[in-house]
Amino acid sequence: MAGMGTIRLLLLFLFVTSLQVAFGVTNSRDALALKSLISQWRDLPPSWNESTDPCDNQWDGIQCSEDGRVTSLLLPGIKIKGNISEDIMLLTELIFLDLASNPDLVGSLPESIGKLQKLQRLTLQGCNLTGTIPTTIENLKNLNFLALNSNQFSGSIPSTIGSLVNLTWLDLADNQLTGPLPINPGLDSLVKTNHFHFNKNQLTGSISPALFSSKMNLIHMIFDNNNFTGPLPNRIMNLKSLQTLFLDFNKFDGTLNMGSSLGQDVKIVSIRDNNITDANISPTIKSISLLNNPLCKDAKHSNNLYCQNKQSNQPTYTTNRENCRPQVSCPDNQQLSPTSCTCAYPFSGQMVFRAPRFNDISNSNLFQQLEKTLWEQLIRASNSVYISNIVITDNKYIEATVALFPLSGLHFSIDDFIKLGFNLSNQEYKPPLEFRPYYFIQPPQFPGSGSKGTSISTAAIAGIAAVGCILLIALVVVAVYASKQRRKAREAAVLANPFVSWGSAGEDDGTAPQLRGTKCFSFEELKKCTGNFSDKNEIGAGGYGKVYIGYLTNGLVVAIKRAQQGSMQGAQEFKNEIELLSRVHHKNLVSLVGFCYEQGEQMLVYEYISKGTLRENILGKGGKYLDWKMRLQIALGSARGLAYLHELADPPIIHRDIKSTNILLDENFNAKVADFGLSKLIADTQKGHVSTQVKGTPGYLDPEYYMTQQLSEKSDVYSFGVVMLELATARLPIEKGTYIVSEVKKVIDQYDQEYYGLREKMDPKIVNQAKNVGLRKFVQLALECVHDSAVHRPSMNEVVKEIEIILENDVSTRTTNLYYSDDSTNASNLELSRHPYSDDDPILRDTSNAFDSSSGYPYQTITYIEPK
Repeated sequence: MAGMGTIRLLLLFLFVTSLQVAFGVTNSRDALALKSLISQWRDLPPSWNESTDPCDNQWDGIQCSEDGRVTSLLLPGIKIKGNISEDIMLLTELIFLDLASNPDLVGSLPESIGKLQKLQRLTLQGCNLTGTIPTTIENLKNLNFLALNSNQFSGSIPSTIGSLVNLTWLDLADNQLTGPLPINPGLDSLVKTNHFHFNKNQLTGSISPALFSSKMNLIHMIFDNNNFTGPLPNRIMNLKSLQTLFLDFNKFDGTLNMGSSLGQDVKIVSIRDNNITDANISPTIKSISLLNNPLCKDAKHSNNLYCQNKQSNQPTYTTNRENCRPQVSCPDNQQLSPTSCTCAYPFSGQMVFRAPRFNDISNSNLFQQLEKTLWEQLIRASNSVYISNIVITDNKYIEATVALFPLSGLHFSIDDFIKLGFNLSNQEYKPPLEFRPYYFIQPPQFPGSGSKGTSISTAAIAGIAAVGCILLIALVVVAVYASKQRRKAREAAVLANPFVSWGSAGEDDGTAPQLRGTKCFSFEELKKCTGNFSDKNEIGAGGYGKVYIGYLTNGLVVAIKRAQQGSMQGAQEFKNEIELLSRVHHKNLVSLVGFCYEQGEQMLVYEYISKGTLRENILGKGGKYLDWKMRLQIALGSARGLAYLHELADPPIIHRDIKSTNILLDENFNAKVADFGLSKLIADTQKGHVSTQVKGTPGYLDPEYYMTQQLSEKSDVYSFGVVMLELATARLPIEKGTYIVSEVKKVIDQYDQEYYGLREKMDPKIVNQAKNVGLRKFVQLALECVHDSAVHRPSMNEVVKEIEIILENDVSTRTTNLYYSDDSTNASNLELSRHPYSDDDPILRDTSNAFDSSSGYPYQTITYIEPK
């Protein structure tokens, strides 16, 4: 009978478990993305840890469609700590993304954000994000609200932002952005946008007249606290919808012309603290301030209202909390609620009004109206708002601390807390016109308890406890039984599938690798798709083993790298390598499709790259040769792949073996960087460099790295510079005892306008195409990359920008197609029988010191270790 009871309990347990699985509604792809975010973030709402089904169990801040797709991710101001994972791209149905006011949210905004093509609102204000604004933002065609203000974004504003033609709100204020405003294409394309906020940056240059097109629908334009120069264009009068224009604290000069044709709705124009020397202003424009400009020292203007300071900074406003008599003393972090005159935890923050239509903060009627709209729109209960600390800042904004109180209890639920943050950070709350536009700074705060909890009776608690005790006993019995069964199953599985016991040799903790879009293939799958690893499907070989072409059942063609017994790694090393490669996703990098780790095998599965190596194509594979423009495009693609590894991969990666045989070309001749066998995580380094054994390929090896054994990303830059010279000359880096870098430096002729002194060194196939300034700039950039000192080399991101400029300005190259060489005899004499995945490297045939990597593509690599 005891055995029968155990079986019944087991059946009950399995039934309950099956119900939980059956009722799960969240799309598996979205659930995977959210789990990835959880692994990157700390201090999430408790509901995220209470269940595994975000949609069915209503995780706080998550909203889903009927088919289980996540449509909203709203977590403003709840103390999130961590990075935004690249895996956020899996949330392809996301419409609203609001992570505002989380100052411990750091790192860069991933390029993969461009995959969220249904996104309508992206709100990341008040975080601590760094790096550049990704150009992939151009893919967010449905975006109508973009708030990236109050972060630490640097670099220029990407011109691709002009692709966001549905944008109505653009806020990039309070960052570290530099350079000019992008025009044509750029901001002038955003004809629907009515709010431009670029204040508190380091933007430079003059403001283009194109920004004042009659097609623009600008209502608020705030560019103060930058480094803009030059006169303001007369076309400013075209902005018929303009209500506020703030250009304070810049370097605008010359004469300001503001006639009577400016829109009738204009409320305030402030161009204080600039270098304006004269002005022609229509009397119909009343609210304009030119205080602290040179013209205000001239008798002609000094008595005009626009040169006077009329503001009042003495608030006399009192709120309804004054009705609480006598006032009580509240504990820490609690405040007196005006609704109940008791202590509670409010939802609070700082409202910043950037272009107020008044300058007298003692006007109590205005702030009473503000208070009223806050409780009407957000709390829907009178007297639930307390406004305090009203000040006018140095840049003439009005700031006020706003506290909203719950109708009952000590605090808002997490759900209500998130809704309040979303409404304020996404401009859903509409203040009185006199206070617009505004933004909301929400300090880190978090409700004291769960989000949707309701009171439970004592009887219910007792019943739950009783049921819990019964279930606990049942679970103990089931656990003992299941443990015995698991042990037997594990012992049998280990013999057939080492992946089940990933660290069975004690080298690892037994956990599976953390994969990102990478599949675990069975041995039988790969055996079948390669014809039982037949010789006819072998496409490369080396000390590590062999590479086969495979045809998966879904039609995908792959390259399968199969390690031989002598070259296999330990479980931990193989796992680390897979985790590293699975994190790398970029169109200019060879992608890891999957791996196999069973039946004593270690195999890596890559995408198949059909056109072979860059070296083969430079030499003229099959009689075809790359023209000059195609070489520039290949250089640009390779540079972008490397820049991604250095700056955007998570964690960043140093390649350590850049060379022309590790750059592959696909069917469209797009460059893809391959072979990460020697790669080093920048996260493993200290301040960008690490002491390590010198590894690389002769001719491409950074001499500073070789001498000091100090590896940095600038070592990759040096190797890439050698590849650039190889593109121009078609010469091997080391050839007949000469070094390509030295040979190029010898012949440089600054006075040779056509060839820069390189005519005799250049690849004859492009001599007549590249004789212009583009060649000069290209070679100069290459020589900067191969500078002896790493500190004088550009970053890969800077290299990308320079090659883009060269491509844009290169007027001599008129086609991106390949052309056929008439020199068929030359082509036939080239050693081109090697398949792109073979490591029979034509650059160096000496294999005595070969370093056989188990990752990437099987190109042979020389390992140098500095003599002791």
